[in-house]
Amino acid sequence: MTTLRNSVQLIGRLGADPITKKFGENNSITSFRLATTESFKNKDGERVTDTQWHQVVARNGNARVAEKYLQKGHEVAVSGKLINRSWEDKEGKTHYITEVEVKELVLLEKKAKPA
Repeated sequence: MTTLRNSVQLIGRLGADPITKKFGENNSITSFRLATTESFKNKDGERVTDTQWHQVVARNGNARVAEKYLQKGHEVAVSGKLINRSWEDKEGKTHYITEVEVKELVLLEKKAKPA
């Protein structure tokens, strides 16, 4: 029987500069939003573009790489897994989020930040 795995591979561009949070001397988390875009023709033959936004988190070594080298507009390849988490806000309301946890990160293209 085939083993099913939680695996994600994305290629996209950062929508903003990464944000890093440090915990102690050697632990950190860097997060960023990644846009993936697909184009296709609809039933009328018109070209349609669909952009999806993904919340990506990198831990420790990958977090340090992301913090040091990534900027808004850079194109990256990410492989990792989906993680779900929840938290309560100050009013006691529970929020849920699905994130991509980075296992491997590759910078494909640097795109200059607009001035």
